[in-house]
Amino acid sequence: MTDIPDLRTVRLRLRAPILADYPAFAAFMASDRARYMGGPHVGWAAWGSFCHDIAGWSLFGHGALMIDRLSDGACIGQVSINHGPLFPEKELGWMLYDGFEGHGYAAEAAAALRDWAFATLRLETLVSYIDPANAPSIRLAQRLGAIRDAAATPQDDGDLVYRHAPAR
Repeated sequence: MTDIPDLRTVRLRLRAPILADYPAFAAFMASDRARYMGGPHVGWAAWGSFCHDIAGWSLFGHGALMIDRLSDGACIGQVSINHGPLFPEKELGWMLYDGFEGHGYAAEAAAALRDWAFATLRLETLVSYIDPANAPSIRLAQRLGAIRDAAATPQDDGDLVYRHAPAR
């Protein structure tokens, strides 16, 4: 099993998920905000997604990290490197819980995990699969320097694929 990293940025701690994180995760997955992730998801689907995010660490050497704000310890969302049979390529994903958008937290967390993945896993590329109606995530992918890759296989029909490359 791969050790799950504990990453720090100026304002955030990215840490391993724990069972106490599940209620807020499940509430997000059950909400309309999960529509860009194939949701809303309830019951087994939400639990399965949470467990998938943790299992990735054992199966692939990467997975999800919860995002804690250092100023008050609040868990504000999740960032992840997803893979497995449902993902054509390794995906950098992010989600913030309601009320935490607009402060640059997702960009800060996603950049930290992306940089960790390129340095530690020695990946040559990552993608982000984004619903075309999810304008904030498209802007975030672009802000992170990702380029739209129309030739890449999407995760779900209609998804846009944004490709991340390591800093040169």
